Amino acid sequence: MELDRVYCEDCLETMSRMPHDFIDLTVTSPPYDNLRTYNGYSFEFEKIAQELYRVTKNGGVVVWIVGDSTVKGSETGTSFKQALYFKTVGFNLHDTMIYMKDNPPPVGGNTRYYQAFEYMFVLSKSNIGKFNPIVEPRRNKYNDSRTVRTRPVTRNKAGVFTEKEVKINTGMVKLQNVWSYVVSGGSIANDMVAHNHPAIFPESLARDHIISWSNEGDLIYDPMAGSGTTLVVAKQLNRNWIGSEISQEYCNIIEKRINGTE
Repeated sequence: MELDRVYCEDCLETMSRMPHDFIDLTVTSPPYDNLRTYNGYSFEFEKIAQELYRVTKNGGVVVWIVGDSTVKGSETGTSFKQALYFKTVGFNLHDTMIYMKDNPPPVGGNTRYYQAFEYMFVLSKSNIGKFNPIVEPRRNKYNDSRTVRTRPVTRNKAGVFTEKEVKINTGMVKLQNVWSYVVSGGSIANDMVAHNHPAIFPESLARDHIISWSNEGDLIYDPMAGSGTTLVVAKQLNRNWIGSEISQEYCNIIEKRINGTE
């Protein structure tokens, strides 16, 4: 099967030509409920889940980024249903991560808080084979490089709280599993052609997952490639890649992004 190309077809057709245990990592965000319009195309979730399990290598990972719509005052729960179905076909639900949007549009109605996140289900076939954790400086007052002012837990003899400067230690720690990204304009994609697609996720989100769950030379797949963000970033990170996208319009967007043409 030819690598480093987009197949403009239903992903079930693409995967039908893949051998068993072929893909190292899938990073995708499927159309869900009625929140996203993909030129009228629909997808067969259960068949896709089964095929993803077949083509994923042992130790490989699928990152499934999804949310829920609200119908008649109740969230659909589609995200949870899909996560549980992935378990029935054999995947481990390795981690339920959160994609937090730093500046989401004010969507939520008058009786609920604004919706500001989506789920990122990290699914593994058998035990995780590769993990390259992203680290950051520790943030708590005991393990940081900054000098800060802190308020003691107890009152002093005068019965009032006092502040004092404390020097705190340096240290690095793995990221928590809630990842936050700005979701406007150039913060999502570095090329403007990507914005011709109605629902793109940040390049930095794809980059963080690809770094975390794969190594250079691995094969990355996106079965519903959309604007091609996963594929663009996989190429930048020296991974092999394959994408499936049923819409010819969106395939054209992907080709322009991959080739660096507007």
